[in-house]
Amino acid sequence: MAALSVLAAPAAPLGAQPDPRQMAGIPRPVEDLPNGSVSVRVIRGGFTNNVPNQTVELHVGSDVLKTKTDAEGRAQFDKLAPGQTVKAVADVDGEHLESQQFPAPAQGGIRLVLLAGGGADKSGVAAAPAGPPAVTGPVAIGGQTRFILQPGEESVEVYYLLDILNNSAVPVNPPTPFGFDMPTGAAGLGILQGSSPLASVNGLRVTVDGPFPPGSTHVQIGTTFTVTSGSFDLVQRFPAPLTEYAVIVKKLGDTKMTSSQLAAQQVIPAQGETFLGAEGTPVAAEQPLTVSLTDMPHHNAAPRWIALMLALGIVLVGVWAITRNHDDAAARASERKRLVARREKLLADLVRLERGQGSGGREGRDDKYRARREDIVVALEQVYGALDSDGITPEPGNTAGVAA
Repeated sequence: MAALSVLAAPAAPLGAQPDPRQMAGIPRPVEDLPNGSVSVRVIRGGFTNNVPNQTVELHVGSDVLKTKTDAEGRAQFDKLAPGQTVKAVADVDGEHLESQQFPAPAQGGIRLVLLAGGGADKSGVAAAPAGPPAVTGPVAIGGQTRFILQPGEESVEVYYLLDILNNSAVPVNPPTPFGFDMPTGAAGLGILQGSSPLASVNGLRVTVDGPFPPGSTHVQIGTTFTVTSGSFDLVQRFPAPLTEYAVIVKKLGDTKMTSSQLAAQQVIPAQGETFLGAEGTPVAAEQPLTVSLTDMPHHNAAPRWIALMLALGIVLVGVWAITRNHDDAAARASERKRLVARREKLLADLVRLERGQGSGGREGRDDKYRARREDIVVALEQVYGALDSDGITPEPGNTAGVAA
């Protein structure tokens, strides 16, 4: 990434690896193992040379547990009784390796490394006896620490280049394991090339296992946030104080960076692009570092939603029209059927009336006959008129006359 290249020049070497001689045989409390578990990693000369299929013993009081290392050189022992004194032992090519004795953990687990010194790692550095044991001590985040933000049209890529400092002369384990959670919404979290092997990611949790060797431990991670507007807020807490750091933002369009924890900003041109940079002021452990971006280029969602609503409205109107036309056709067919039945009945009534009059009857019934005949004829005219009309409805205006 272009923004990463901006920081490459002033940054400390990122490929530095912790010296396994300073870690060998030293138990390191971690949070990413089940409670009461011990993980033993067997290496030869350096972290690049794992020793697979190696028998490892765990001496638990007077008992001895045995298992073999996997392809990554790790052997794990689970469900140990808290407080029992344990020690890891392995014999690699005739070399006897032992760890320090330590109590089985009640919470979390223990990781440790057994280093065989009979070979050399890929860089040619020969193994040497383990250094001084680790002590409990503080670490800080400073040195060449950088936070890089690269806005896009619908996302922001964020990179943490952490320089974790151990200013003592011996390895240290922080009082609590070094770990922190990424902000909600982070996606695709991963360890970047050049990061220390002590760092690991589990979901949105970043953990850096101790002990931390003297000097710098470089941890580099990257993640992405989805952004639906022209603004974005990064709020991050760390388990150690931020003493020295810088925030760099790739400037697209009118992008602006604001934070009460940043000093005066500078505009940094590099490789045909423009970046905003600012040095940060100290932030205490577990206190939030907050950086806000505004006026970032983005696609306005309003036209998209308007078009979607219009399309949905057109579909609903079409469905309503089809349904109504179908209902109208069915209603007209039903009305026509009723009118035809009414017509047949009126015709039958007229035939019966004429036959009754023709068979002879009293003179007093002539007026009644004529009135009845006139009613039937009028009703028939109305029925025929309705049948000939194109505007038949379930309740036409002449229905009352037909019923009469």
